[in-house]
Amino acid sequence: MAQKSILKEGKATAANQSGGSMRSMLIIGALFFIFGFVTWLNSVLIPYLKIACELNNFESYLVAFAFYVSYLVMAIPSAWVLKKTGFKKGMSVGLGVMAIGALVFVPAAMTRTYLFFLIGLFIQGTGLAVLQTAVNPYVTILGPRESAAKRISIMGICNKVAGAMAPFILGAIILDNADALVNTLGSMSAAQQAVELDLLATKVITPYIVMAAVLVVLAVLVSFSALPEVDTDKEDEAVATANTHKTSVFQFPHVLLGAFTLFLYVGVEVMAGDTVISYGASKGIELSAAKIFTTYTMVAMLVGYVIGIFAIPRFISQARALQVSAVLGVVLVLASLFSDGYMSVLFISLLGLANALMWPAIWPLAIADLGRFTKIGSSLLIMGIAGGAVLPLLYGWLADAVNPQQAYWVMIPCYLVILYFAVFGHKIRTKQPISGSLPL
Repeated sequence: MAQKSILKEGKATAANQSGGSMRSMLIIGALFFIFGFVTWLNSVLIPYLKIACELNNFESYLVAFAFYVSYLVMAIPSAWVLKKTGFKKGMSVGLGVMAIGALVFVPAAMTRTYLFFLIGLFIQGTGLAVLQTAVNPYVTILGPRESAAKRISIMGICNKVAGAMAPFILGAIILDNADALVNTLGSMSAAQQAVELDLLATKVITPYIVMAAVLVVLAVLVSFSALPEVDTDKEDEAVATANTHKTSVFQFPHVLLGAFTLFLYVGVEVMAGDTVISYGASKGIELSAAKIFTTYTMVAMLVGYVIGIFAIPRFISQARALQVSAVLGVVLVLASLFSDGYMSVLFISLLGLANALMWPAIWPLAIADLGRFTKIGSSLLIMGIAGGAVLPLLYGWLADAVNPQQAYWVMIPCYLVILYFAVFGHKIRTKQPISGSLPL
């Protein structure tokens, strides 16, 4: 009887743990949905603010710069916040900060001041830096390392479903009749132009007020949820032994290479999603039709995530998936560069398929075996998201200096470096500092 009782208790405990893990993944999935939705609104904001605030290509891509540079500036402070609050409360803090950023869009729209829009985007990016610093290692740690890419792929589906919806929903609101407005602005007086552009700017107010309210509600729900706390400062015996003489995260070369790889990956992913609407417009495709190209990119990423869920690690390793993705990225960019019209734009949208498994593969490969350095290592990787600030801005400068199509050449070396990390870079884990030299 006692043995049966123990067996029943064991089964009950396993069921509770399984149920708790499922609830945790559902909560994390909701968070991935939120920051996917907020992030991919930029693809619509770029052409929208280019019209409303009368910007050139370079100036319009400051939208991506302001949003993503916050990851570089705030990633280390995010680690400090999480050190004080823990992962769970840190998620609520991140959501609250994002709500504040959304509310800044109200005075920005009322005054049609581009700087205010950029400040709002920076604040939203700051909230996301805290949120992502907490959420990504959470998903990695909550299960076996070898299947981490599979779990992140599941979260990526939540993220990219939101990413597919975001430009479609916001575009229908703020880009409605934008083509007609652009065609008639040239025939208006300066005073008439100001009135029409002011009206265009106010279209963004209601969506962002709704967003702020949703973010506040989510912050409260996460704070009172049953989401378990994860202690990354404790190491298993093998990792602790390997890290005995490590005093700094900079003594983990694969983390540093991973952060740089993530920088390039986010740069090309943001370029694929955020530039494709404007690129379509440059090819003579009306904004009413071009706004759907980012949704194509997100759908392509969803296909990639589904492939990852079923294939990793059963049929293909995380490293091999990253290798295949990098090669596909090079092929699709070259196809876009050497084709024209609608097909050229479509090839850029299809980069979503090449980019889909990069984040799920890079993250666990770069964060492996960090133990007590996991929080600061996660912060370094989050800093890599700043690639979304720098590379699209470089693209915008090249688009003005040369043309929007040839500017995509900047993607080729990025994918080649990602390929290097996938083949060799992630294996550089055991290098120790040479006596008398600076740690790597």
